[in-house]
Amino acid sequence: MIARVRAGEPEAYAELVRAHTGIALRAAAALGAGADAEDVVQQAFVKAYCALGRFRDGASFKPWLLSIVANETRNTVRTAARQRTLAGREAAFVETEPLIPESADPAVAALEIERRVALQAALERLSEEHRLVVTYRYLLEMDESETAQALGWPRGTVKSRLNRALRKLGRLLPDFEPREGGDERE
Repeated sequence: MIARVRAGEPEAYAELVRAHTGIALRAAAALGAGADAEDVVQQAFVKAYCALGRFRDGASFKPWLLSIVANETRNTVRTAARQRTLAGREAAFVETEPLIPESADPAVAALEIERRVALQAALERLSEEHRLVVTYRYLLEMDESETAQALGWPRGTVKSRLNRALRKLGRLLPDFEPREGGDERE
């Protein structure tokens, strides 16, 4: 697909944009862009297009794009010189989530929202590096190698920071107990 874009086929880049807009919006929202998430993503796609000459052949587009989204989010938040409140981040994050189906049990839906708010509050208390690695790995559902590529870290660094971040989250969310295999559950 990148080769088609480099060859001057605009529809190929439109396909990339359509395929990655959802995850880019989730990343921007999860990383603190709030109401600016759409602007951040739009700017990230423009910057990615302009930087396609530096894109390594054979590399995965998604982690590369998400690293641009993360940088653009960081720049937007710094430029705005304002702190996003937990409520603002949660609202932005929830807006990118699908609506709860009408057939869903309201009690289950309320519990899921409560868990998401607790997790977001706990994530806020982590260092930026730990928050990033957890967000990319679990909230954006990237594998270890994609996370390493997106963050520009060696894979071993991703593993060690993720391990430390999950231990800290475990202390911040004592009601969540690890499952067999390292997953989290309540």
